[in-house]
Amino acid sequence: MTTATRAYASTAAGSTPAPWQYEPRQPRPDDVTIEILYCGVCHTDIHFVDNDWGMTQYPVVPGHEIIGRVTAVGADVSNFKTGDTVGVGCLVDACRECPCCEKGLEQYCAQGVWTYNGVDRHDGKVTYGGYAEGILVSERFVARLPDGLEPASAAPLLCAGITTYSPLRHVGVKPGDTVGVVGMGGLGHMGIKFAKAMGAEVTLFTRSQSKVDEGKRNGADHVVVSSDEQQMQQAAGSLNYILDTAPVEHDLNPYLTCLNVDGVYLLVGQLTPLNPPIDAIPLVLGRRSILGSAIGGMPETQEMLDFCAEHGIACDVEMINIQDIGTAYERMKKSDVRYRFVIDMASIKAE
Repeated sequence: MTTATRAYASTAAGSTPAPWQYEPRQPRPDDVTIEILYCGVCHTDIHFVDNDWGMTQYPVVPGHEIIGRVTAVGADVSNFKTGDTVGVGCLVDACRECPCCEKGLEQYCAQGVWTYNGVDRHDGKVTYGGYAEGILVSERFVARLPDGLEPASAAPLLCAGITTYSPLRHVGVKPGDTVGVVGMGGLGHMGIKFAKAMGAEVTLFTRSQSKVDEGKRNGADHVVVSSDEQQMQQAAGSLNYILDTAPVEHDLNPYLTCLNVDGVYLLVGQLTPLNPPIDAIPLVLGRRSILGSAIGGMPETQEMLDFCAEHGIACDVEMINIQDIGTAYERMKKSDVRYRFVIDMASIKAE
């Protein structure tokens, strides 16, 4: 007999997540049962609550930046035990058999199951995320939190962290490389930290003069105000890579000219059609390329967490109670957070 799981759900487009309960599925032999301690708040949560992408299934329980404590394990679980502190990110399942899954690139599996608003491969039911007191996840999609990482500030690493780590790791950023980062939000400040830890010289691009000092405090060697034409001209041809984390529609063309020959533009933030169109001339004449990237597979996610522990990297967070999620959403829409909200899920017990 299962006990109803307390959660916060949005029940209609634009409705603020509010108290709700659901009956969890029965545990499977490979499942890890997790008491959720902290859950990061990603801008994707707002997109799903508002149905911006036209694919939300209501009620939706957001949250895919989860840190929790293992409370039970199935008979087939070998990597985790009761009491372990673990993380769950954007995926909770995949086909496990395709070439992507076999390479540990589950994020590109055509049958991947998202942590929330996904469809369970076994029973066809909708998945619910981390704005809840607990979650069941196959051990393959659970990561171990290394010693030395503070659990609350580690929560956003499961999305904001891996989203920025994966493309930098894929292209092989190394000491001596020059890396630009577009945007100074939850993803951008992580991109700066990762690129610096990999040995790169880092340039932040921001539209706001007020972000100059912030960028340098987070490790940027240089800050370019992208609205300043002279500063952009000085940066032309200077970078091996640009990591674009801006989540809204914007013009990529001015930044492309800042890449050197064979430079690679890493696009992780914008999930809308590129507008205005890309000017092909800088691409062709500079042999530049644009590379899209989405989170990371489970081996790389664990690697990222271990890298953070080794280099003392954590997300800058602001703690909130679940009851304040509506206010957090409004502030996020105004970019009023440095740089990620994290919910203390102990607050759900007050309901």
